[in-house]
Amino acid sequence: MRAVDLIQKKKEGKEHTKEEINFLVENYTNGNIEDYQMSAWLMAVCFQGLTDEETAYLTEAFVNSGDILDFSSISENVADKHSTGGVGDKVTLVLIPILATLGVYTAKLSGRGLGFTGGTIDKLESIPNFKVELTNEEFFKQIKDIKVAISGQSPNLTPADGKIYALRDVTATVDNKSLICASVVSKKIASGATSIVLDVKYGSGAFLKTPEKARELADLMVKTGKLLNRNIDVVISSMEQPLGKNVGNSLEVIESIEFLKGNYEQDLYEITLDISAKTLLNCKLAKTYEEGIEKSKKAIEDGSALNKFIELVKAQGGNTDIVNDYSLFALGKNKKEIKADKDGYIKKLVALDVAKSAKLLGAGRDKKTDPINYGAGISLNKKIGDFVKKDETIMTLYYDEITNSKLEDAILSAQNSFVIVDEKIEKPKLIY
Repeated sequence: MRAVDLIQKKKEGKEHTKEEINFLVENYTNGNIEDYQMSAWLMAVCFQGLTDEETAYLTEAFVNSGDILDFSSISENVADKHSTGGVGDKVTLVLIPILATLGVYTAKLSGRGLGFTGGTIDKLESIPNFKVELTNEEFFKQIKDIKVAISGQSPNLTPADGKIYALRDVTATVDNKSLICASVVSKKIASGATSIVLDVKYGSGAFLKTPEKARELADLMVKTGKLLNRNIDVVISSMEQPLGKNVGNSLEVIESIEFLKGNYEQDLYEITLDISAKTLLNCKLAKTYEEGIEKSKKAIEDGSALNKFIELVKAQGGNTDIVNDYSLFALGKNKKEIKADKDGYIKKLVALDVAKSAKLLGAGRDKKTDPINYGAGISLNKKIGDFVKKDETIMTLYYDEITNSKLEDAILSAQNSFVIVDEKIEKPKLIY
């Protein structure tokens, strides 16, 4: 078997066997296939596509390229949730305590933010002393003891995907649904999850711009799960505007704590309950979707989810006093309020523009090694459909020391993110 022959085969639109996919992945990972050859194959895939079976083969090859976590000695039902990335998306922080308090073992491996999307690990690092890198032994023990752990992703999980993704990033081969599917689903399977719920986002603040494209990817993920004997559910949700009210690491953790205290934004509440109910149904801890919703609501209302969050923070060395003292977070020392220039209704609140502003303030990074400011970010007072009076604050920017040019650009991006109109605007639908 030769790489050049497989490149030619895919270029002609022919279907690969499982053995051929395994050959490509294994030999590229160990260095026997060159970058230029894998680049050529990836481009052929972008033009010719992969079948559902080929996508499953590629996903499985990624899984088998490294470690596979196994929690079967703890529970048959281990859940995980993954989002394709968005602005102000702190669902993991509020969902995981709800599930754990309702009896779901939740092993969450998360990443850092890159570009305009935030990372759960960065958000947790804004909690003083919170330990985000757990050894396998610590990870297993914590899940066994308190049913939940969140850690940075091990480099030994799906190393083939890591190497191929780095190549896709610089060869314009990122935007292929089969390659996206294999990358996302392989990591979830390798991390030991038996019940997986994926949140596929579309809109200005998401990788996929239309609900139709999100639906195509969602369908493929579900099919791939079935072919690999995994139960995958998918939620398709809008990222036309930020989720919740805060964008930025410390700000999003504070909002998450308020959520678990029962003070929540409706959109964040809606999608969290939806994913929670689906997971409870998959894990046979609810007989119906409606029962899952009610159980999730109760976990918030009776304070048990907040207590589980405190237990999680304590287990990973974090300062639990943050729950009642937000001054322990490093919030930006400077504030700039963005005000309305007239009365009216918010017609647009472009998530990407808000994210660009937050990144300029210091909340984001270009490379994974770049430092970030945990206290930088944006707090929204208004969302699409809300009425606003002239000179009323729409959002507040938080920042520390940045250059004047960056601050000016951040203010301009924030001002450009919203449009005010005279006619009343309906609140947009969140879940497609």
